[in-house]
Amino acid sequence: MTLHEEIRSLQKKHNAVILAHNYQPSEVQDIADFTGDSLELARKAADIHAAVIVFCGVHFMAETAAILNPGKTVLLPAADAGCPMADMITGCQLRDLKAKHPNAKVLCYVNSTAEVKAESDCCVTSANAVAVAQSYPPDQEIIFVPDRHLGSFTAEKLGRTFILWPGFCPTHARITVSHIRAARDAHPGAPVLVHPECPKPVRDAADAVFSTGGMCRYVQGRPENTFIIGTETGILHRLRNENPGKTFFPLLELAVCPNMKKITLEKILWSLRDMQTVIAVPEPISLRARRAIEAMLAIH
Repeated sequence: MTLHEEIRSLQKKHNAVILAHNYQPSEVQDIADFTGDSLELARKAADIHAAVIVFCGVHFMAETAAILNPGKTVLLPAADAGCPMADMITGCQLRDLKAKHPNAKVLCYVNSTAEVKAESDCCVTSANAVAVAQSYPPDQEIIFVPDRHLGSFTAEKLGRTFILWPGFCPTHARITVSHIRAARDAHPGAPVLVHPECPKPVRDAADAVFSTGGMCRYVQGRPENTFIIGTETGILHRLRNENPGKTFFPLLELAVCPNMKKITLEKILWSLRDMQTVIAVPEPISLRARRAIEAMLAIH
């Protein structure tokens, strides 16, 4: 029996579904039942009928799936797949910040721990941050955690000023304006698309700023055949699969998230075989975090 066949057999045995983020290794994306960005995965996780969810991503993503699916088993095939950005703020630190701004609402990037989500009013993703923030009155004071780059992008789009936590994604922080200049020289005329987790100078130098799901939708409707993609390189696999007649180049080959690459087909097999590692969130935190996630999902 092949590795794929063993995984499918165990999936059937446990009534399991495999979800994978766009940044996962290509072979993991290929075996997944659904691949998407954080918003797409959050919506999918809220509507899962399987008994077991194998989440191929990082810890906070599996936590989100567990929060949205009480009573179901959520497995993370690589227990050590964390997120440096999510670790840049704690619940205690957010409570201290809220105490300094008692009238503020807290918008929390989904790239955060359940404890931080539980202290927030509403979650956001890179795909819907602007829409969520826009749902609040213009004079509403807003704390945005933990990503200062997505926060500043969202505030700029709305002509507002947010209270920003100084967190960031180390992978996207590697991308610079000089990389854009070099890519434009190498591929004249190719649009440069970057993720809102990139620093402001990079966003300003690009042609468009999108979440990974937004990039996928954007390129399908464009007449150009060549694109430069400024985000974690895992998205290139999905872009190439969905657009066989188009060419995609990474803005930076080194834009690789090591945590997103920790899951392998073997680890998915072991995870289903041994039902490990189970991700669970204590109920008091889960209930409060769920309110923040559902507040996001209610905004279209």
